[in-house]
Amino acid sequence: MGRNTRKRRMPLAAKAVAGTAALALGGGGLVWANFYASAGESNQAQNQTKTNAAQQIATIDCPDVGQQLPDVPDPARGEVDGELASMDQQITDAYQSLVATRRAQAGDSQYVQNTILGPLKDRRKVLIDRIKLEINRAGGQAPGNLDELASCSGRPADQPLPTDGQNGDGQDGGGQDGGGQDGGGQDNGQDQGDGQNDGGQDQGEGQTPNDNGNGAAGPFAEDFININDVQPNSRNLPNGLAANGRSGSKGSFTTKCGVNENKLYNSDNIIVAPGVANGAHHMHDYVGNQSNSSLSSDDDLVAAQTSCQNQGDKSSYFWPVLRVQDGTQEFDAADQGGGAEGNVGKILQAQEAQLRFVGNKRSKVVAMPKLMRIITGDAKAFTNGLANANTSYSCTGFEDRQSTDKYVLCPEGSQLVRTSNFQSCWDGQNADSANHRTHVAFVQADGSCANGFKAIPQLQVRLVYDVPAPTIENGQVKNPYAVDSFPEQLHKPITDHNDFINVMDESLMNKMVKCINKGKKCT
Repeated sequence: MGRNTRKRRMPLAAKAVAGTAALALGGGGLVWANFYASAGESNQAQNQTKTNAAQQIATIDCPDVGQQLPDVPDPARGEVDGELASMDQQITDAYQSLVATRRAQAGDSQYVQNTILGPLKDRRKVLIDRIKLEINRAGGQAPGNLDELASCSGRPADQPLPTDGQNGDGQDGGGQDGGGQDGGGQDNGQDQGDGQNDGGQDQGEGQTPNDNGNGAAGPFAEDFININDVQPNSRNLPNGLAANGRSGSKGSFTTKCGVNENKLYNSDNIIVAPGVANGAHHMHDYVGNQSNSSLSSDDDLVAAQTSCQNQGDKSSYFWPVLRVQDGTQEFDAADQGGGAEGNVGKILQAQEAQLRFVGNKRSKVVAMPKLMRIITGDAKAFTNGLANANTSYSCTGFEDRQSTDKYVLCPEGSQLVRTSNFQSCWDGQNADSANHRTHVAFVQADGSCANGFKAIPQLQVRLVYDVPAPTIENGQVKNPYAVDSFPEQLHKPITDHNDFINVMDESLMNKMVKCINKGKKCT
């Protein structure tokens, strides 16, 4: 135990924020620039905007270095995690520079490359060199392609971005789609109608009523779909397999841990960035373990209080908060991870948080190791792609219709449902892995685990919310709901994810395994 050293660190990049990034901060929060058209914008202004659109980009796309590190020696993991967290801060700083310098970009086609992306590559290269050194010094061998991951690119908007103080007329071109699922269109990586005005750095230019408080960060009308337009049983993402437990081990175990009535929130991520303040860059809900922060060691987790009815379950269950962008000034409105990074509006508390473990279609399940860590979904799926995307949206009464790439609009009387089914195959050795992925896997198409992997109870998290329906008129959405996200991920639904640390005592874990293997339903 004693997994982290309890030294709370800020990412190095946070200590040396570029001057242009600092321009994006004002009044305690990020100055999000407006993207939508003003009703009286002239055709001449629109044409001028379109002329300059080619050199404008909506967000920054950087290779995920952490996912390329499946094998990091244990002595090096703390330092490597810190460097990766610093890379995340670098991207945040660069994105803030992007939204603060629209006027300069419009006048110089090379501005983004020379002023933002070029320096970002140099800073990332410094951290990559440190990562290689730390891995090699600890007796490991760093992957040979890491230097290739230093370069980032700008992802252009489908619609023109504003110039010279004019508002643009663009809309989001459609959510990233997993091969024709959920009624969304394929966008080939160009779904970027999340533009900003050029005056983001001008403190006198306020937001318009249409931008929901963070017009640069979304979501937008095309990020939503009516639940009736989602095809039944159409979700076929690689990780979107049907729930386990219909044959081999048919039982289930439900743990009741509340809905975060204790209001435990933070923007840390103990799994990915232990010891790093604001390692998630977005706020999390926590149920179960009440001592989850970046400073928590394994011993702290084991000794913690729990919100679970069964006091033997001190596991940590956490996920990004869901907000309505209605202008509410939450407690974190001026904080990193909150309003300062584009996560604005009223935090919604789930009406129900169902935490259920089920079995495997083909075999018995074995106990999870103590302090196993599992992440399902991908907080960076908008730029990383669909490989690890998993969490989906539906409505009560319509749960055969699941949408991963769009938020759903539910009819009156129906509530929003967020669903996450976790990986349920374990390598039999490791409670975690360097990239937090390779020690676990989803079942194969026939429901079995791949060779060398063992079936473990599958955690299924079902969250139900009473969400006010957004209003969508003329291609614009007012008071939308959205999950918190990294700033550059633009609050896309594809970035939703869920996290779990097993802190059940041995007797409770054995009870759960026995129950599932015998085909019983237990709590």
